[in-house]
Amino acid sequence: MNFDFSPRSKNLLEKLESFMAENILPLEQHYREFCENNPWTVYPALEELKTKAREQGLWNLFLPESYGEYSPGLSNLEYAPLAECMGRILWSSQVFNCSAPDSGNMEILARYGNAQQKKDYLEPLLSGSIRSAFLMTEPSVASSDARNIECRITRHKDHYLVNGHKWWSTGALNPNTSFFIVMGKTDPSADAYRQQSMIIVPKESPGVKILRPLKVFGYSESPEGHAEIMLENVKLPIGNIILAEGSGFEIAQGRLGPGRIHHCMRLIGTAQRALEMMVERVKNREAFGQKLSNFGTIKNWIALSACEIEQARLLCHKAAYRIDKENIKSAKEHIAMIKIVVPSMACRIIDRSIQAHGGLGVCQDTPLAEFWTYARALRLADGPDEVHIEQLGRNIIKRSKNDISDR
Repeated sequence: MNFDFSPRSKNLLEKLESFMAENILPLEQHYREFCENNPWTVYPALEELKTKAREQGLWNLFLPESYGEYSPGLSNLEYAPLAECMGRILWSSQVFNCSAPDSGNMEILARYGNAQQKKDYLEPLLSGSIRSAFLMTEPSVASSDARNIECRITRHKDHYLVNGHKWWSTGALNPNTSFFIVMGKTDPSADAYRQQSMIIVPKESPGVKILRPLKVFGYSESPEGHAEIMLENVKLPIGNIILAEGSGFEIAQGRLGPGRIHHCMRLIGTAQRALEMMVERVKNREAFGQKLSNFGTIKNWIALSACEIEQARLLCHKAAYRIDKENIKSAKEHIAMIKIVVPSMACRIIDRSIQAHGGLGVCQDTPLAEFWTYARALRLADGPDEVHIEQLGRNIIKRSKNDISDR
């Protein structure tokens, strides 16, 4: 199992690191301040940055080579260090058209969309001219079990009517978002895993009501945000259903697998930067007559953090390798492992870095508070830790050759 990166991946990483250092890092603090003071407004320099990135070939890097003409030709393993690099600055992935939820929606449309859907929605997403959102979670049910979803997609001869109440709809508040992909039930009487479907809902459709933005630990996360949305008799053409009625679970598994690994790849970069910030802080800060770096507790934090990041990184690379060599289904256990391991690991390391920074670590002068919020939220997003732990444990027991009860 060779985790050495290809020359192509190394070359792109070098270009990406230079681009980040020259064009994004100098704007990091200004971006945060602008978004805080100008809610639901796109950062003015963003389009210029996207144009530069595209000109340098740093565009749509996330789409694996199996997507053919839509892909820049990278494998998941080749993309891993690039995603990690983007994770060092939370908003940077959108500069390269590699940000969620658009990346997942592009994968859905590239893999399952019909010709018209690709023309109307996929191509503008690939060009970066529009944004999108994914509406699955609902406030009235435990949406970690997607069978609970109550949103209804009802067919009436030549159209569908969509009725439902969604929340944590990431990206819905961005002024450039033009459509949602909505998951709901088309046939509640069908088999539990054939009740669900996905449908494209243009944002400006009559009956779409954005009720409010939801804050994450006090952050609005403008301009993308997370919306609470009501869908009331939203009338849509038959052609807006994706793949076919009853295909919602199949599509969700195709979407969430790569999405989870992308989140984890980026989060490893976030944790790595938090560690580097901690090291710099303790080298230059004194307390009780000596550098903080001289204290055993601090050295312990740094050593443990380096070990934990490397362990998580290698596990993430193995998951990517398994997807590349086989498929998402065969890699599902490794995807579950990284979803369990990486966000918790990042929370610990960011917390240590915050502690080492003292008051500076919890204020707006560093990105650490936002880093922690991002990592902590990912312990819920794309399936809570407990769901992945339960499923992974069940799968390991199921394939065991010796029944524990016989011992």
